[in-house]
Amino acid sequence: MDAQTVVELSGLTKRYGDVTAVHDLSFAVRRGEFFSILGPSGCGKSTTLRTIAGFESASEGMIKLDGTDITDTPAHQRETGMVFQSYALFPHKTVGENVGFGLKMEGVPQSERKKRITEMLATVDLDGFEQRMPSELSGGQQQRVALARALIIEPSVLLLDEPLAALDLQLRQDMRFELQQIQDRLDITTIYVTHDQQEALSMSDRILVLDGGRAQQIDTPRELYNNPRNQFVADFIGEANILQTRFKSATEDTIEVEPEFASMNTVSVMEHGFDADALSKGERIYLNIRPEDITIHPPEDDVADGLTAEITNKTFIGKTTQFVATVGNNQEILAEASGLAAQQSIATGDMVSLTWSRDDCTIIGDHRVWVLLNHASG
Repeated sequence: MDAQTVVELSGLTKRYGDVTAVHDLSFAVRRGEFFSILGPSGCGKSTTLRTIAGFESASEGMIKLDGTDITDTPAHQRETGMVFQSYALFPHKTVGENVGFGLKMEGVPQSERKKRITEMLATVDLDGFEQRMPSELSGGQQQRVALARALIIEPSVLLLDEPLAALDLQLRQDMRFELQQIQDRLDITTIYVTHDQQEALSMSDRILVLDGGRAQQIDTPRELYNNPRNQFVADFIGEANILQTRFKSATEDTIEVEPEFASMNTVSVMEHGFDADALSKGERIYLNIRPEDITIHPPEDDVADGLTAEITNKTFIGKTTQFVATVGNNQEILAEASGLAAQQSIATGDMVSLTWSRDDCTIIGDHRVWVLLNHASG
């Protein structure tokens, strides 16, 4: 085990009767890392976190904390601090009593508890709140009390189970920043569970994407977004256009594919480290283009090698406008444009041309990823 590894899961499986919630999950979290587990509802992310905390028992596999096997260790004996989505504050105790509860259970003297409570409340920007009751606090303040309670016991790892889910949009955005500031300041290893892609992308050093209790990809936010390993990750992380193509042929460093979504010339794809001999002619692989990477050229523009499409929907969403463009055999492609000129010069019903840069597109098939050198390689 690497000296920098704090949490390590090996083959973790969790079953509830005949239902397997987590399948053979393995990953390691480094010291000081902000590691997120991201996925849709029911994918096993909270179950994974609760098993690490000891609130659920593993059906198979091993959990290590700082190199020690804690798979069968009771929750209260694990060096973990957990913040729940509901915060789980004691309603009859003051803020100070809530924050100091773990220290009291550990037998820390009252004078020492008081000192550490004051310091911790200052850390989460709640100075002077010791005598307040939870019912007197806003949702964001309650969240910070729960965070202080988890941090004050100085855990080896902080576990956060969708702690911002109950907050409104503006408060969630504010709390993301505060959580990052606190995590950076304390340099505490953190595992964060969320279903919110933007939340995970903006806060994390690395992200584990789960679906159906199975790991789909573990990577940095940038790599997940730019180089998804499969269709689920491409579609779940942000908006994606996933378009069908079929393998045609290959040369030394180029793969030729035939698009199924429109009448186009053969598309050339860089081999990019994959043995093309493993592909068979006609095998289906998928083209992935992000909406913001597609340029929409209005009808009056004379564009060579563009993909002809009809604008069938137009939606203003603030900084950008989203367009649905229909091509070929009724394949819909989502594109985004910013700036008033582009937004005003393109209307529903217009015939336009779509282009994209060769560096902004990938092809996905059976976890194989290539960089696209397409017909519109600007």
